[in-house]
This record gives sequence, C-alpha cells and structure tokens, in this order.
Amino acid sequence: MADEAVASTLSSKLDLKAPKFAVNRAALLVLLGGMRAEEETIRKGGGAKAIEAQHNKGRLTARERLALLLDKDAQWLELGLWAAHGMYTEFGGAPGAGVITGLGRVAGRLCMIVANDATVKAGAFFPMTAKKVIRAQTIALENRIPTLYLVDSSGVFLPLQEDVFPDQDDFGRVFRNNAVMSSLGIPQITAIMGMCVAGGAYLPVMTDTVLMTEGSGLFLAGPALVQAAIGQKTDAETLGGAAMHAEISGTVDFKEKDDAACIARLRSLVGKIGSSGREAFSRVAFDAKKDAPKFAAEDLYGLLDPEPAATNAYDVRDVIARITDRSEFDEYKADFGRTLVCGYARIGGRAVGIVANQKLHQQQTVAMGPQAGMKRTEFGGVIYTESAQKAARFIMDCNQQLVPLVFLHDVNGFMVGKDAEWSGIIRAGAKMVSAVSSSVVPKITVILGGSFGAGHYAMCGKAYDPRFLFAWPTARYAVMSGASAANTLVEVRVKQLERSGKTLSAEEKQGIYDEIKTTYDAQADPRYGAARLWIDAIIDPAKTREVLLEALEACALNPDVPKFNPGVLQT
Repeated sequence: MADEAVASTLSSKLDLKAPKFAVNRAALLVLLGGMRAEEETIRKGGGAKAIEAQHNKGRLTARERLALLLDKDAQWLELGLWAAHGMYTEFGGAPGAGVITGLGRVAGRLCMIVANDATVKAGAFFPMTAKKVIRAQTIALENRIPTLYLVDSSGVFLPLQEDVFPDQDDFGRVFRNNAVMSSLGIPQITAIMGMCVAGGAYLPVMTDTVLMTEGSGLFLAGPALVQAAIGQKTDAETLGGAAMHAEISGTVDFKEKDDAACIARLRSLVGKIGSSGREAFSRVAFDAKKDAPKFAAEDLYGLLDPEPAATNAYDVRDVIARITDRSEFDEYKADFGRTLVCGYARIGGRAVGIVANQKLHQQQTVAMGPQAGMKRTEFGGVIYTESAQKAARFIMDCNQQLVPLVFLHDVNGFMVGKDAEWSGIIRAGAKMVSAVSSSVVPKITVILGGSFGAGHYAMCGKAYDPRFLFAWPTARYAVMSGASAANTLVEVRVKQLERSGKTLSAEEKQGIYDEIKTTYDAQADPRYGAARLWIDAIIDPAKTREVLLEALEACALNPDVPKFNPGVLQT
C-alpha cells in the first residue's frame, strides 16, 4: 500500500525561482488587489448614507445581520457578489443586484442564505436580483441545502417591471422554487426584518417557518395603494405589522423584538433541523494538516500571466498538486490524449474525478488520418480527438462509480483542419459533450484561464449544469480570444468598407483592431461574466482548494443520484 501511495503522489515542475514566475505573481497580485478593492465597494451596498438610513430605522444592514447569523470563524462562500456590476447605471447602479447570497454555517449546519440589501434601492428586485435569487435556489435545489431568507425588500423595481415580472426566469420563479423545494423536503426559513411588499410577500409565506420583527411590514399592498385601490385608510402596522400577523392573521410563527432577537431565534431553529440523508459519494476520514497538499497554494499566483493577450504554458498537474489531498492523483490513460489530464483524487477526504486542460505542448503518435503512425506536436489547451475520447470515457466511468467531477478550464477549443477532421474530431467532440450532458454526478467547474468556444461546452460550461462555476481573476470567457476575434472582425470590416470603395491605411486598420479587441477583452473579463451570473464567484487562486471543499460538502447533501443513462454515443 505504501508503494501505491508514493506512485500516485504528484511532483511539482513549477520553477518558483524563474523570472517569469515572479513577473506573473506580481501582475496577478496587482489584479487581485484591484478586484478586492472593487469587491469591498460592492459590499458597502448603497453607501454610507443608505447604511445610516437603515440604522435610523432601528435595523441592521444585511451584512451586519449575516455577521450575527453565521457561526464565528466559519467559512462564508459568497456567490454572485459581482451580479449587476456595471449595469443599471441610468438608475444609479445596483451593487450586488441588491441581494446577498452564499453558503455559510449556521449552528453548525451548512445553509444557503439569501439576504435582501435594503441599502440598495430599498432592496427592490431588479432583473438581475431575481436571477441571482433563482440561482441561489437552484443550487439549494440541486444539493438539498437548507435555505434561509432574510427579507427586507420593497418588491419589484417598477421602472424595469417588464424585465422582472413575467418570464420563466423572472420574479415568479422564486415562489415556484419555494414550493418545489418544500415538496422535496428542503428546509426553508424566512426572517422578515423590514418591508415585504406586494408579490414579494408570497416568498416568506411559501416557506416552512416565518419569523418577523416588530416594526416590519408584510402586505400585498401598502397603505397608499390600498387607499388608492379601495379607498380604505389604514396605517402600516395595522395593515400588516408583526403583531397583526402574529395575533390576528396567524401568518407569522415567531414575532421577535428586533433584528438581534430574530437572528438568535433563527439560529436556534436551524440548530434543530434534522437530516435524513445518507452519504452517496466516497468519503474517508480527513485530517486538515496531515492530508494537506504537499505544495503551497500561494505558488499558484505565479502560474499564469494575467495579461489577456498572454500565451500561458504550464503543467496543469502543478495546479492539481496544490488542491488534492497529499498531492495524490491517480492519472487515467496518462499517455493517451495528453492535452487533457484526467484522473482520480480526494479533496477533503471526498473522492473526485478531475478533467483538466493541459497547457504544455505534447508529443503524440497519430492513430488515424493522413498522418497515421507519425509523431506530431499537439498544442496545449486544445482538445484533440484522442483527448475527447479519453475524457468522454473517464466521465462515463465517474458516473458509473458515483464519483463527482471537477473540471479545470484553460481551453482554446477543439482542433481544426484536415488531419483533425479525418480523425473524427466532430464525432469525438460530440461524444465528450454528450457524456458531460448526461452526467448525473455533481459537477464543479473552475475556469483558470481561457474558456473559449466549444471547449467551454465540453469542459462543463454553464449550459451543462455544473452545481457551481468558479473563475480565477485570470479567466477569459468568450467564443474566442480577443486577439482572434479582432483579427476575424477586422477582416470582415475591411472587406465591407472596400466594397463601398474605401481603402484603409495600416493605421486605420490598427485602430479598428484595437477598438474591437478592447471591447472583446472587456466582455471576456470574468467580472463581466460574474455581473451576469454566468460565474458564481471569482475566487482567489490560492483559495481554490478551500472553495472546492465547501462546494463538495454542499454537493454531498443531496444523496439522490438518478440512474446514469448516456443515450446514443457516437462511436
């Protein structure tokens, strides 16, 4: 057994003394520092005046409530922090989309938390607010996570009601999810600590347990609207205050004096939630010190050049060695399809299958096509026919053996050209995409660098239902890189202008190129994707293992795995 353990232990080829490592590390730390500063601004919500206004009402802010709710010193994995970033500027913006979502421990229990931020437009629902709440509920649904709602919201943001109200992924879906989660036995508790108005009033009442603080309001229509609609005059407390709902309507289960008392009660209730689950996936005893990776996570800062135009070449095993227990990795078909690295490992004692893009060029003997039998160089980050075949089979094996999957992206796409087509690249790619699509075990995606084109799909992009999708600050998320897109679009633009009789100088062509590339790079930036909830969280590379530990624990809360039925595969 000892020999087997040694054989599966990864070594590190990362040269920590190389000049390039130091340059990469410095550049990434600058980028990370800038992002952290932006994140701190987002966390301030509506700003100092709005926070003061919240305090003047005798209420805590959403983040102050979270500080009381969460277990001390426990990890808080915030999701969707960048939602709506750079959006709704005509209305003054909506930091974090006016709602906070994430995974945290309450009374020792891992919970999904959804907390309205009343400092942002009184907690109103923008289009991205609804989508962010729905994303949090989707994660809770898929993983059977108890969900806590801290409600303090004025309801739909009326100027944008047409984009909030009617569609499948809009406001109404929140209440539908409440009902579905309840039907599946997923505990949901709501604490009303402010306004809960109009359609939003259904959310707490569709959950299992409702708490409400004195001075809060719960009604389908506020006093002004009631007077306008039916001519009835009433004050907010009489219409829908905590005392009324606790004593007369019977809607509220617990009436609490203030935020602190409400949160104390909430923690007490969560502490009494039972568990009927079983462990569906392999897990062994885990010691945080003894089973830690053999290499420092901070080494990952020097791995990638964060410049969008940079060409990064590195051995992805250096990443794997810094996230797996004891840096152990049982590599699957190590000598075949080498531009994808696949294998089994444990993270926090939990078994995982890893599918990772290899960024070093590889030598491979050609199996079929016009160069059959010859050696060729395969480009790092590109998926070739053999790589796709290997990954498809590995993904199927993981499903057969109930092993959750972790995908590490730095992919340019699939190989093109005559040799690739003759070897059946489309058929192999379809096989890999099909295996990912029909996969039933939990899938977690981390975008390290590029995630371009169909490679994004094959590596379990957002459309393929990963339970979580994270990105490093170095991530790039688009159909193709900015340089490639700019070259293609410049050629199209120049031909259009030439057909109209205009000849462009080299300087004019360069100007068009720079303009297109700047726009494209901005849209490929992970902050752009995170603003639109394509990405659940932008994470510090050195925290990758910690984030995966939390995500895998969340995945394990749902022991029900459907039968794996891959359907028809291209052979």
